[in-house]
Amino acid sequence: MAGSRWLEQARLLGRALRTTPKSPGGLLVVGTPAFEPWHMTAHLDDESRLSGVAELTPTLVRWSPPPGAPPHLSVGLARLEAARRGETLFVVAEDTAPVPLLERVNDARKTGATILALDSDDPELDALAHEALAVPETMLSFDAGQHLVSAAAGEDANAPRRGLRARLARLLDSVAGPNV
Repeated sequence: MAGSRWLEQARLLGRALRTTPKSPGGLLVVGTPAFEPWHMTAHLDDESRLSGVAELTPTLVRWSPPPGAPPHLSVGLARLEAARRGETLFVVAEDTAPVPLLERVNDARKTGATILALDSDDPELDALAHEALAVPETMLSFDAGQHLVSAAAGEDANAPRRGLRARLARLLDSVAGPNV
């Protein structure tokens, strides 16, 4: 990633994730029918808890929640129709966004919701988003891109900068243990 601006762009998208939702649960995370962003949602939930920023608490929006699913796993696409100003719709799509998703994203934008996207360079989705970031498949996996953006969302822009790399190193140490 040397010479790339991708880490700085990930930091900007993370800052938008941290600051655009105005209430807990107002960060709506949705994927495509083939890609459900539960992993990104879990990391954002961790970052919300660790940073003490309740507005970063995500709501996973699912295409087909199974009957009897727990409340946090049963939010369906109808929630996108209720999106309003002060809420943020974060589309995490490893594959191309289908037309029904693009229509819902467009409707949410018209009602005043902020649209953010992390994708694999989807021009139609990117055109609807206020801020979008494509994960460069030649540099890192989509999963790694999600990790970097969620770690950046947990950064406090007003705190002394330790950098995304230092934060990611601390995250890896907490998961794998310190390097001896």
